[in-house]
Amino acid sequence: MATQLKPPADIRAQVSDAEWALRTDLACAYRLVAHHGWDDLIFTHLSVRVPGPEHHFLINPYNLMFDEITASSLVKIDVHGNPVMESPYLTNPAGFTIHSAIHMAREDAHAVIHLHTPHGQAVAAQADGLMPITQTAMLIRDEVAYHHYEGVATDLDERERLVADLGQKTAMILRNHGTLTVGETIGEAFLKMYFLERACEAQVLALSGGTALLNHPPQGTPEKAADQGRAGLKMIGNLLAWPALVRKMDRESPGFRD
Repeated sequence: MATQLKPPADIRAQVSDAEWALRTDLACAYRLVAHHGWDDLIFTHLSVRVPGPEHHFLINPYNLMFDEITASSLVKIDVHGNPVMESPYLTNPAGFTIHSAIHMAREDAHAVIHLHTPHGQAVAAQADGLMPITQTAMLIRDEVAYHHYEGVATDLDERERLVADLGQKTAMILRNHGTLTVGETIGEAFLKMYFLERACEAQVLALSGGTALLNHPPQGTPEKAADQGRAGLKMIGNLLAWPALVRKMDRESPGFRD
């Protein structure tokens, strides 16, 4: 019978209130990714920067499924992906390549989410990328950057190119690979990812009938929707959607707070 590793019982006592709040939110986000079926076994990552001059980060233990992750089990690491607190869990420094690049280059990128969903990968493999054919896509499309596939992200040299491609945008389609979002808070990054993934899913469904029957929005409408998205998504993510999502996980998967 498999035995689940248990984190030290005193993690809460070892960290600040601010870090514990981030641990709780990040563990909740991992549970939400699992809830939506966006997880990829133990692969991909969600990370958040911990307040303080050390520039430490929280990331998932590499040997836990996303629906097992708790506030205490999250691993605190440095910019190289090495643990800075004692933990019984495995870490994956190579998996932090993408996250570390963005965290270090963007002061506003406190939270970074990277997924490998089937719909996200499907759009990442399409030449046109994300198309403005649904309201969801139009709300976020102007925030989406693109980065060409260079193989499994273990080459530290790729970080410069990835950061350059992202620029000041808050979402990215990694060609032939997956999706990524950043935010000043975990809630912002999660809501951006929700819109990006929903837009990708809708596009795959719409294109299943071919391109000839697609209804394209009137001229100027995608730009109008993009302006509306920039104005509203930040507020919705922080004040409305994220608190509601946390309450949902409190009802359905309350163990994330442990």
